[in-house]
Amino acid sequence: MSFRLRALALLTLVALAATAATAWLTLRQVNRQVRDSVTAGRQETARITGELRAYGWTHGTWAGVSPVIAALARDTGQRIRVATQDGVLLADSDALAGRTPRAVSTQPPLLVDPRPTLRLPAGMRPQSKPKLTSTALVGYRATATYAACLTANGARVTAAEGDFGMPVITSDAKIPGCARTPDTGTARIRADLDVLGPCATGPRPDDCLQRAFDDLVTGTAPPGLQITLGVRDEAPPTLAAAPTAAVAAGVALAAILGALGLSRAVLRPVRALTAAARDVGEGDLARRVPVSGRDEIAELGRAFNRMAGSVQSAEERQRRLTGDIAHELRTPLANLRGYLEALRDGVLEPTPELLDSLHGEAVQQQRIVDDLQDLALAEAGALTYHRADVPLDALLEGCRRAYAAQAAAAGVALEVSAGEPVRVHADAGRLRQVVGNLLTNALRHTGPGGTVTLRLTRDGARAVVEVADTGSGIAAEDLPYVFDRFWRADAARGRDTGGSGLGLSIARQIVVDHGGTIGVGSTTGTVFTVALPAVTDSPAPPSGPGGPPVPPDTGPPPRRSPA
Repeated sequence: MSFRLRALALLTLVALAATAATAWLTLRQVNRQVRDSVTAGRQETARITGELRAYGWTHGTWAGVSPVIAALARDTGQRIRVATQDGVLLADSDALAGRTPRAVSTQPPLLVDPRPTLRLPAGMRPQSKPKLTSTALVGYRATATYAACLTANGARVTAAEGDFGMPVITSDAKIPGCARTPDTGTARIRADLDVLGPCATGPRPDDCLQRAFDDLVTGTAPPGLQITLGVRDEAPPTLAAAPTAAVAAGVALAAILGALGLSRAVLRPVRALTAAARDVGEGDLARRVPVSGRDEIAELGRAFNRMAGSVQSAEERQRRLTGDIAHELRTPLANLRGYLEALRDGVLEPTPELLDSLHGEAVQQQRIVDDLQDLALAEAGALTYHRADVPLDALLEGCRRAYAAQAAAAGVALEVSAGEPVRVHADAGRLRQVVGNLLTNALRHTGPGGTVTLRLTRDGARAVVEVADTGSGIAAEDLPYVFDRFWRADAARGRDTGGSGLGLSIARQIVVDHGGTIGVGSTTGTVFTVALPAVTDSPAPPSGPGGPPVPPDTGPPPRRSPA
C-alpha cells in the first residue's frame, strides 16, 4: 500500500474514531442528563408540592409559609412563585432572596390542595357514611381553626393523621384564646347531613362524599395553591464538561500515537536518505540507501540511488575524460617540445619538412581543443543553432561535392541516393558537420575501390539519412562504444588513423538537440543512420538567435572532428 493511502487510512480511522466517540459521548451524556433532569425535576416537584400541602394540612392556614418557600428554593435551586387559586400572591422566592422577581415561566402551574382526604372504614353500609363524614367535618373545622390560631400566635404546630384521615394537632405552647371547641350545633349538623345524605343513594358514594366534604370545608381550610416553577426563557442545562474533556483527551492521545507511528515510518527512511546524501556530498559516491516496498518513500529511495549512481558515473566519466585528454595531448606536445628543444640546441636544422610536421601537430592539438569546447557546449545545451527548413537532398549533394576530391584521392566512389525531397527544421551548418564527420570516418576506413553512399529516405514523419561504406567494418563488441569520447577501435591509440575521438560524440549531441536519433550497424561495412523529424508542407518559422542560416552549398563543411 502506498504511503499516501496509509496516511489517508490512518487519518480517516482517527477521524472516524473521534466522530464515533464524540457522538457516543454526546448521546450518552444527553440521555443521562435528560433522565437525571427528569428524575430530579419530578423529585423536586414532589418535594415542593408535598411540603407545601403538608404545611397547609398541618397549620390550616398559609400564614408563615414564606420561610418554607425560601428554604425549598435554596435546596432545589428552583425559582418558586406561590399564589392562591384566586390569584392572590403569597410568596416569590426571588423577592424572598432580595432580588427583582423574574418573568414567570410559561409552564402550567402546579396545583396544591391542602384539604384532607376522607378515609372511611371499609365494609360500611352506604347509609352510615354520611353521618361519619359529618363527624369528620365537625372535627376538622375545629382542628383547622385551632391550628390557624396557634400559627398566627407563633406557636410551633405539628400534626398526625387521626380518625377518618383528619389531622390531629399538637403544640409546644398553650395560647390563650386558641381553643379546640367543635361546633356541634344541631342546625349546622343538619345542614351538613342535608348535603351529605344524597351521596348514600347515588353511584360511587365515597367520591361523592369527598366532593361534598371539600365543598363544606371551603371556608375553613386554606385555599388551594398555584405553584409556578422556573423563569421564562431559562437556559437548558449544559452537558458536563469533564466526560467530554476525557474523551477528547483520549481521541487526541490516539491521534498523537498515530501521528508518532506515521512519523516514525516516514522519518526512518528520511533519516537514512539524509545520511546517505551527506555522505555523497562528502565524496562517498558509492553510498546507497536500502530500499524495500513500493510506496512513495521507497520510490524516493530508488530515485536517490539512481541519482547517486548517475553522479558516480559522471564522476568516473569526468575522470576518464581527464585521463583521455591528458593522453591525447601528452604525446604530440612531447614531440613538439622535443623538436623545438632540438632546434633551439642546433641539433636539427629547421627544414621546411620539419616545420610542416610541427605545424601539423599544432593544428591537431588545436582541433582537439576546439572539439572539446564544442562537446562541452553541446552537452551543456549551450550550442547556438540557427534553424530553418533545410532540404536534405541538397545538403547531401553539397557534402558529396565537398568531399569528392578526398574520395578520389583515396580511390573511393562517393555516391548520393535520394528519393523524394525531404525537409527538416534544423541548423544546416551543424547538419553538414554531422554528415562531414560520418563521411570522414567512412572514407578513412574504406580501401581503394570501395564505395561510400549517402542515402536519403522518408519513414513516416521522420527523415532518414544513411552513410554506408564498404570498408573494414566495426567489430560487434565495439559497436556500443563508437559514440564514446576518445574511443577508437585502435586500442593502442595509434596516430596513423588520425582524428581526435570526439567527432561522433559531437555528432550524436547535435542530432539529439534536433530531436533525432543516431545509430550504427556493421556487417560487411558500416552504416550510420540519422533520423530527424521531417517538416510538413507548411514550413516552420525560423527560430534561435542569429537570424536565418546560410543555405546548404558546395563549400567546405564546418570544422570536422573525425572519430
